[in-house]
Amino acid sequence: MSRDKLEILTAEVKEELVSNILPFWMTKMIDSKDGGFLGRIDGYGRVQEDADKGCVLNARILWTFSSAFRILKNPEYLKTAETSKNYLLNHFFDTKYGGVFWLLNHKGKMKDGKKQIYAQAFAIYGLSEYYRITYDKNCLEKAIDLFRLIEKYSYDNKLDGYFEAFNREWGAIDDLRLSDKDANEKKTMNTHLHVLEAYTNLYRVWQDDLLKKQLKNLVNVFTDKIVNSQTFNLKMFFDEEWNDKTDLVSYGHNIESSWLIYEAALVLGDKRIIEKVKNICIRIARASKEGLMADGSMIYEKFFKTEHIDTDRHWWVQAETVVGFLNAFTLSGKEEYLNISLKAWRFIAVNLVDPKNGEWYWSVDKNLLPNLKDDKAGFWKCPYHDSRMCLEIIERKSVI
Repeated sequence: MSRDKLEILTAEVKEELVSNILPFWMTKMIDSKDGGFLGRIDGYGRVQEDADKGCVLNARILWTFSSAFRILKNPEYLKTAETSKNYLLNHFFDTKYGGVFWLLNHKGKMKDGKKQIYAQAFAIYGLSEYYRITYDKNCLEKAIDLFRLIEKYSYDNKLDGYFEAFNREWGAIDDLRLSDKDANEKKTMNTHLHVLEAYTNLYRVWQDDLLKKQLKNLVNVFTDKIVNSQTFNLKMFFDEEWNDKTDLVSYGHNIESSWLIYEAALVLGDKRIIEKVKNICIRIARASKEGLMADGSMIYEKFFKTEHIDTDRHWWVQAETVVGFLNAFTLSGKEEYLNISLKAWRFIAVNLVDPKNGEWYWSVDKNLLPNLKDDKAGFWKCPYHDSRMCLEIIERKSVI
């Protein structure tokens, strides 16, 4: 029965990927005038030609099309990955101080040169995936350079973990936040999660001793500092000394971390670490069930002090729900988790996929009305979560 369900799921998400998600980015987001990719298409499908271009978007496009080519072998995916790789290397890299810029204007000129560690991590993630399909030594060297910069400037040798952000010259900066909605704290779960993700992918292609040591350490940072040992929710914000400054549960980050932590352990290949995190990851997934709705969707977040609950169903949260509970099924063998994953995909297919303009809506509200105020594609709305969901299912089908 499980095998039949997985066959159907795999066929459906593969069709979604190759017929809807990837074509949107290949046909609508190429910037034929100024190079690379457009900075934004709004929720109504209108191109914003003068929109700024973010490093996170470009690096996620690079990862997406590199991974899609690795798994599906379509040469058009490689071509798109190459476009992203060239733009990243030629425009986002800071040749004076090292690292990647946060933001360019639509012409490709640096607009915000701060060194957000989150962006450095995604550049590693994209470049290492591109190396997996091309063996481009320059890309590997660039990824290694970024790793060394993160370790030099961001790693806290005294108290462990990684600091959030720096100015262009790698000096102190007052505003450390990724976005206006984040707390201005020196360490965050979100940045640690994506450094973990980036280091995992880099270790696949570069088995360096320091990288191995720091990746192991990151796994332990999650299990020992970031995961709440009582609730198995993630603590989100911390000061320099790891004092918890969290005021919310982020259900999407919970479920996303539940499989990325386990993936890191698998790539490390250390049986003790794998055994340590296996039960923890299942328990994180179990805790995430609190955010599930009857229709199979996952709400966004819940705040402790105000008791406010954001019931919007964001695109990325739903995608991570599918993968996270599929992973929990793999680890536990419990059919319940597979059924949650399948139900979440059905919600996506019915409510988030945009049949008219392509790709997915940013979110739908509690009444399942699509959100057209936020981007269809932009600084944060990338092909990363939805494409990765599809690609993870396609890859996992042969081993589950």
